[in-house]
Amino acid sequence: MGLDAEGYGFPEHQRTLARLMDDIRVLSPAGVERAAMGWDTHVGTNGLPALHAAEKAAVHAIEQADRGAAWDEVRRSLFGLTESGGALISWKAEHGEIGHKAENAAFAAALGLVATGLISPEQAATLMRPMAEALPWLLPGESQPES
Repeated sequence: MGLDAEGYGFPEHQRTLARLMDDIRVLSPAGVERAAMGWDTHVGTNGLPALHAAEKAAVHAIEQADRGAAWDEVRRSLFGLTESGGALISWKAEHGEIGHKAENAAFAAALGLVATGLISPEQAATLMRPMAEALPWLLPGESQPES
Protein backbone atom coordinates (compact mmCIF):
# COMPACT_ATOMS: atom_id res chain seq x y z
CA MET A 1 0.00 0.00 0.00
CA GLY A 2 1.22 3.48 -0.81
CA LEU A 3 1.70 6.00 1.95
CA ASP A 4 0.95 9.69 2.00
CA ALA A 5 2.91 12.35 3.89
CA GLU A 6 1.18 11.49 7.17
CA GLY A 7 2.08 7.80 6.81
CA TYR A 8 -1.27 6.33 5.78
CA GLY A 9 -3.44 5.94 2.74
CA PHE A 10 -2.41 6.66 -0.83
CA PRO A 11 -0.84 9.72 -2.40
CA GLU A 12 -3.52 12.00 -3.80
CA HIS A 13 -2.44 11.40 -7.40
CA GLN A 14 -2.31 7.60 -7.21
CA ARG A 15 -5.12 5.83 -9.07
CA THR A 16 -4.76 2.09 -8.47
CA LEU A 17 -6.94 -0.95 -8.04
CA ALA A 18 -5.53 -1.39 -4.54
CA ARG A 19 -6.71 2.09 -3.62
CA LEU A 20 -10.15 1.43 -5.12
CA MET A 21 -10.52 -1.83 -3.20
CA ASP A 22 -9.34 -0.21 0.06
CA ASP A 23 -11.78 2.66 -0.39
CA ILE A 24 -14.65 0.31 -1.18
CA ARG A 25 -13.87 -1.56 2.05
CA VAL A 26 -14.36 1.61 4.10
CA LEU A 27 -17.12 3.26 2.06
CA SER A 28 -20.00 4.29 4.31
CA PRO A 29 -23.67 3.78 3.41
CA ALA A 30 -23.69 7.47 2.39
CA GLY A 31 -20.76 6.76 0.06
CA VAL A 32 -22.67 3.84 -1.45
CA GLU A 33 -25.59 6.22 -2.00
CA ARG A 34 -23.28 8.76 -3.71
CA ALA A 35 -22.00 6.05 -6.04
CA ALA A 36 -25.59 5.07 -6.87
CA MET A 37 -26.40 8.74 -7.51
CA GLY A 38 -23.37 8.89 -9.79
CA TRP A 39 -24.75 5.92 -11.70
CA ASP A 40 -28.11 7.66 -12.10
CA THR A 41 -26.51 10.98 -13.08
CA HIS A 42 -23.86 9.77 -15.49
CA VAL A 43 -25.37 6.56 -16.86
CA GLY A 44 -29.09 6.37 -16.19
CA THR A 45 -30.74 5.39 -19.45
CA ASN A 46 -29.22 8.05 -21.70
CA GLY A 47 -25.62 7.14 -20.85
CA LEU A 48 -25.97 3.39 -21.29
CA PRO A 49 -24.81 3.31 -24.94
CA ALA A 50 -21.58 5.17 -24.11
CA LEU A 51 -20.98 3.02 -21.04
CA HIS A 52 -21.57 -0.21 -22.97
CA ALA A 53 -19.22 0.95 -25.73
CA ALA A 54 -16.53 1.78 -23.14
CA GLU A 55 -17.06 -1.58 -21.39
CA LYS A 56 -16.79 -3.44 -24.70
CA ALA A 57 -13.60 -1.58 -25.63
CA ALA A 58 -12.11 -2.20 -22.17
CA VAL A 59 -12.89 -5.92 -22.12
CA HIS A 60 -11.52 -6.33 -25.65
CA ALA A 61 -8.35 -4.41 -24.76
CA ILE A 62 -7.89 -6.40 -21.54
CA GLU A 63 -8.21 -9.68 -23.44
CA GLN A 64 -5.78 -8.49 -26.15
CA ALA A 65 -3.26 -7.47 -23.47
CA ASP A 66 -3.62 -10.84 -21.72
CA ARG A 67 -4.99 -9.21 -18.54
CA GLY A 68 -8.16 -11.34 -18.46
CA ALA A 69 -7.07 -13.29 -15.39
CA ALA A 70 -6.39 -10.06 -13.51
CA TRP A 71 -9.84 -8.71 -14.42
CA ASP A 72 -11.46 -11.97 -13.29
CA GLU A 73 -9.70 -11.71 -9.92
CA VAL A 74 -10.77 -8.09 -9.48
CA ARG A 75 -14.39 -9.01 -10.27
CA ARG A 76 -14.32 -11.87 -7.74
CA SER A 77 -12.86 -9.61 -5.07
CA LEU A 78 -15.39 -6.86 -5.70
CA PHE A 79 -18.27 -9.34 -5.63
CA GLY A 80 -17.01 -10.58 -2.26
CA LEU A 81 -17.04 -7.05 -0.86
CA THR A 82 -20.41 -5.97 -2.21
CA GLU A 83 -22.69 -8.90 -2.84
CA SER A 84 -21.62 -12.20 -1.25
CA GLY A 85 -22.73 -13.56 2.10
CA GLY A 86 -19.66 -11.89 3.58
CA ALA A 87 -20.40 -8.50 2.01
CA LEU A 88 -19.40 -5.42 3.94
CA ILE A 89 -21.97 -3.89 6.31
CA SER A 90 -22.25 -0.64 4.33
CA TRP A 91 -23.11 -2.56 1.17
CA LYS A 92 -25.60 -4.77 3.02
CA ALA A 93 -27.23 -1.63 4.45
CA GLU A 94 -27.79 -0.30 0.96
CA HIS A 95 -28.77 -3.62 -0.60
CA GLY A 96 -31.43 -3.37 -3.27
CA GLU A 97 -31.65 -0.84 -6.09
CA ILE A 98 -29.22 1.64 -4.51
CA GLY A 99 -26.70 -1.07 -3.75
CA HIS A 100 -26.92 -2.54 -7.23
CA LYS A 101 -26.37 0.84 -8.88
CA ALA A 102 -23.38 1.50 -6.63
CA GLU A 103 -22.05 -1.98 -7.36
CA ASN A 104 -22.36 -1.28 -11.10
CA ALA A 105 -20.41 1.94 -10.57
CA ALA A 106 -17.70 0.08 -8.63
CA PHE A 107 -17.36 -2.62 -11.29
CA ALA A 108 -17.19 -0.02 -14.07
CA ALA A 109 -14.51 1.93 -12.18
CA ALA A 110 -12.48 -1.23 -11.62
CA LEU A 111 -12.78 -2.11 -15.30
CA GLY A 112 -11.59 1.38 -16.19
CA LEU A 113 -8.57 1.03 -13.90
CA VAL A 114 -7.64 -2.42 -15.24
CA ALA A 115 -7.89 -1.07 -18.81
CA THR A 116 -6.04 2.19 -18.12
CA GLY A 117 -3.49 2.74 -20.85
CA LEU A 118 -5.29 0.29 -23.13
CA ILE A 119 -8.37 2.40 -23.88
CA SER A 120 -8.83 6.08 -24.56
CA PRO A 121 -8.88 8.50 -21.62
CA GLU A 122 -12.48 9.35 -22.57
CA GLN A 123 -13.52 5.69 -22.37
CA ALA A 124 -11.76 5.31 -19.02
CA ALA A 125 -13.51 8.44 -17.71
CA THR A 126 -16.87 7.11 -18.88
CA LEU A 127 -16.27 3.97 -16.83
CA MET A 128 -14.97 5.77 -13.72
CA ARG A 129 -17.25 8.83 -13.64
CA PRO A 130 -20.19 7.26 -11.71
CA MET A 131 -17.95 5.98 -8.88
CA ALA A 132 -16.04 9.28 -8.88
CA GLU A 133 -19.11 10.83 -7.24
CA ALA A 134 -18.11 8.91 -4.10
CA LEU A 135 -14.36 8.68 -4.81
CA PRO A 136 -13.31 11.90 -6.58
CA TRP A 137 -9.68 10.76 -6.84
CA LEU A 138 -10.77 8.50 -9.73
CA LEU A 139 -11.09 11.59 -11.96
CA PRO A 140 -8.90 14.22 -10.32
CA GLY A 141 -9.15 16.66 -13.23
CA GLU A 142 -12.94 16.86 -13.07
CA SER A 143 -14.71 19.02 -10.54
CA GLN A 144 -17.34 17.21 -8.51
CA PRO A 145 -20.73 18.76 -7.84
CA GLU A 146 -21.46 19.99 -4.33
CA SER A 147 -23.43 17.52 -2.20
